[in-house]
Amino acid sequence: MAYSHSERLSALDATFLAIESPSVHMHVGTVGLFEAGPLRSADGGLDMERVCALAEPALRENARFRQRLERVPVFDHWAWIDDARFDLDYHLRHTSLPEPGDARQLKRLAGRIFSQKLDRGRPLWEMWFVEGLADGRFAVITKAHHCMIDGISGVDLLAGFVKVPADARAGRGGARFVPRPPPGPRRLFADELAHRARLPLRAAAGGLELLRAPRRTLSRMGHAVAAVGHALGAGLGSASETPLDVEIGPHRRFDWTRMDLTAVAEVKQRFGGTVNDVVLALTAGALRRFLLGRAAPADELAVHAMVPVSVRRASQRGKLGNRVATLRARLPVDERDPARRIARVIEETRRLKGSDLVEGSELLETLSDFTATSLFAQLSRLGTWTRSYNLTVTNVPGPKEPVALLGARLQEIYPLVPLFSRQALGIALFSYAGGLFWGFDADWDALPDLHELVGAVHEELELLRKLEAPRRR
Repeated sequence: MAYSHSERLSALDATFLAIESPSVHMHVGTVGLFEAGPLRSADGGLDMERVCALAEPALRENARFRQRLERVPVFDHWAWIDDARFDLDYHLRHTSLPEPGDARQLKRLAGRIFSQKLDRGRPLWEMWFVEGLADGRFAVITKAHHCMIDGISGVDLLAGFVKVPADARAGRGGARFVPRPPPGPRRLFADELAHRARLPLRAAAGGLELLRAPRRTLSRMGHAVAAVGHALGAGLGSASETPLDVEIGPHRRFDWTRMDLTAVAEVKQRFGGTVNDVVLALTAGALRRFLLGRAAPADELAVHAMVPVSVRRASQRGKLGNRVATLRARLPVDERDPARRIARVIEETRRLKGSDLVEGSELLETLSDFTATSLFAQLSRLGTWTRSYNLTVTNVPGPKEPVALLGARLQEIYPLVPLFSRQALGIALFSYAGGLFWGFDADWDALPDLHELVGAVHEELELLRKLEAPRRR
């Protein structure tokens, strides 16, 4: 809902601000590897002038990247307002690895960048351009607060940057950004008061519908109440305690790996299900290997993953903010047979897709907006306190064809999902141009052996590729 000269955060977006702490950084990001190509300058470095010229038209596509947060008085809520001090050079960072920089050095740099909180007094995003990589390549490390972006809108952001023609001229031309006057505390308070005053009218509209068609409306209300109840129940949990469920600190490790999508699709064709089912099966098998290596009793563990599901409609593409619901899937880490593991994953995801948990999750957000947005944040905290899930696994579809930044082709892209309280591991995946790119975010102290988990994912893929397909009944 639009205020005057500002925009109110949704309950879900505000939740990502509320649950942040000194050790929980609620930002998402990517590490993209590009061939330098036409972006190489005369001295062999990166032509940042052309990059800055590209950013101007890309930012004009969405005002959010030139807005900052302002707290609404009394109501303890937040709104976006134009940043009168917006400075593009603050957000576009230029650095270099000691040549020839390798993947290990880049991962360490990404981990340090992802360990640093974003300044809430400025627009909540950064892009780091890293040169000095071997083979003349460069990297782009992006970081944005989760309150302004989700996986699907992140894909739209990437599309906005790479659609600028390669022959774009250097120089910061075009219309100059003129921020709107800040609304001030009184205006923000009045806008929030008006928003909440309209809520009873919306409820009254539901009452009119009840009078017009009582049987149909009551049936829908009953279904909605049941859906909310199921969503609340799914958020209180029964996950086992594992070496992943520890107090985390502010420092992060970031690792990654790439798979051929055709190899993953081959497993999908053989065992059924979806690509995401294969991803969850590979994760379950890799976690089993990893936990057994830590002498954890994997055969006795109930490991649950929070799996975000996009509910973004076609009309909402290109808009920032979060449009996701969450499901809680049990990963069969306790299953020794890899064929049975993937069969159990397929059975679990079919059960979840046939439930009303997505609808219930959406209704909870709406309910939180009607009452107090802190409700959603308290429910999120409750999910981690009661150990409802052990990690997040999220899979975002990306462009099927290669894209380029001013003629420099994007070769690899690895996503980051934030860690929640007492959860030392998060796994994000991004499909792009025939590849499936895995990003592993981990607490620095809790998972010094993160590379072993990364290797175990590939071992699981090769194991499933060698297995015979189960007989169809």
